[in-house]
Amino acid sequence: MVAEPEGPEDRKPQSDEAHSAFVPPAGVEHPEAPEEDHPSSEFAIPEGLAPEPPAEPEGSAFAPPRTYSAKTSPPAFTPAHGIPMVRLTKDAPWQDRMRAMLRMPVGERPVPETPHRHDEAGPAVPRVLDLTLRIGELLLAGGEGAEDVEAAMFAISRSYGLDRCEPTVTFTLLSITYQPSLVDDPVTANRTVRRRGTDYTRLAAVYRLVHDISVEESDVTLEEAYRRLAEIRRNRHPYPGWALTLAGGLLAGSASVLVGGDPVVFLAAAVSAMLGDRLAWLCAGRGLPEFYQFVAAAMPPAAMGVALSLSPLELRASAVITGGLFALIPGRALVAGVQDGLTGFYITAAARLLEVGYLVVGIVVGVLGVLYLGVALDAGLSPETAIHSVPRPVTQTLAAMGLSLCFAVMLQQERRTVALVTFSGGVAWVVYGAVADVAGGSPVAATALAAGLVGLFGQMLSRFRFESALPYVTAAIGPLLPGSATYFGLLEVARGNLNTGLASLSKAAALALAIAIGVNLGGEISRLFLRAPGVTGALPGEETPGGRRAAKRTRGF
Repeated sequence: MVAEPEGPEDRKPQSDEAHSAFVPPAGVEHPEAPEEDHPSSEFAIPEGLAPEPPAEPEGSAFAPPRTYSAKTSPPAFTPAHGIPMVRLTKDAPWQDRMRAMLRMPVGERPVPETPHRHDEAGPAVPRVLDLTLRIGELLLAGGEGAEDVEAAMFAISRSYGLDRCEPTVTFTLLSITYQPSLVDDPVTANRTVRRRGTDYTRLAAVYRLVHDISVEESDVTLEEAYRRLAEIRRNRHPYPGWALTLAGGLLAGSASVLVGGDPVVFLAAAVSAMLGDRLAWLCAGRGLPEFYQFVAAAMPPAAMGVALSLSPLELRASAVITGGLFALIPGRALVAGVQDGLTGFYITAAARLLEVGYLVVGIVVGVLGVLYLGVALDAGLSPETAIHSVPRPVTQTLAAMGLSLCFAVMLQQERRTVALVTFSGGVAWVVYGAVADVAGGSPVAATALAAGLVGLFGQMLSRFRFESALPYVTAAIGPLLPGSATYFGLLEVARGNLNTGLASLSKAAALALAIAIGVNLGGEISRLFLRAPGVTGALPGEETPGGRRAAKRTRGF
């Protein structure tokens, strides 16, 4: 007869049959069942043979096995259902590698290398998250796109051993969540971006810090990273305030020459733009919102144009107003907003574009208020038939290069990047002129093509130097900004021709979107054809053309 073993090892709960009503009462001997009624199994343990103890104590189903070690774990894992094998290319820029990682589901991300920047007790999770948020705050406040900010935050947390991190970036809020394991509570930290400032020198320093943290050759500890971050915050701007005001005036003067102005118009545009800049600084010192600062900055150039129209001098007053608008149009925020929308960050893109809308409305209010006064005084303001009605290739190319140079100074760029940006701005204007003026093409298509070349050139330089692409792109697109179309549209609105004015303003919006889309498209083309992917993955028999996955189209649902 074979019986099931009983004891503490058998922890299976008794079935309902053990409490049946047919069980004999206490004190009554249970009759022995016949031999054929005893169940037997070939897997039952014979009598007298003790069962073997379990090989390891019973634990959670989510805990790693006893034989598992992170140091000896495989670099990638491919389940049977066909998740692609993932390989990290260490010689690729950290931006490409981290963008690819962020676009992958958490379960498909490769196992990180063994962290070497913390002690044996493990990484200091709160300090790592705090450092990650502080660096992300500087990047977002400096105008960097949401995808690049998330990539930088992911690179920092992963470099210090926190591989199960999910950063989230919106327009004013940064958050990051760390999941120690599947059974532990997550740790979440947030940080709000209160102030925004344009300083591309500081942005380049932050990029160098992220690069040093993410590479294995440079062992940057948490204390060293905090020290370098504090130095970046304390560093002064490379250009003083008077230099920024002078650069704004020269930018407006160069833009006036770009649209047909002479030396007198250049001087008038420069003086009016500097007056507007000082007036805006005065409003900022009194605590007025940025909307009213743009209103104040747009009024002096418009007033100077009206004054020149009332004077007996035969000058292009429209060139003065157009030059002042070139210095005020928020091209940087527009490019960042469209880029966030094209990369899938729709909330941040909507907030950025709404900010651009408010700033543009401020410019419109400031210019229209003065233009209404000029129309009432019969200033003789009349829109020209063409935006660039005076073809002067050499002069306009030099003016475009000067405009890009002044724009780079206003953006507080490093001095070693100013020459490259100046040359790129001249090339962008030559391409635009060749397509729009010589070949007779559409101004919108010419603008998109020139902006695409600027984006491609900027991405190539950023990948070569492991830096942000903004310093090489933002100032170079300055000559392409739709200052003339904006002015002519506002002038027609002030004269009462709403249909013509709205058509011109729509053209200005189309030119602005062409710039933003062209810059983004140039960057995507550089990542597509320059084979230096950060993450590659393919199933057997398949090939992956790029190293960065994109979201699949929804097909309408």
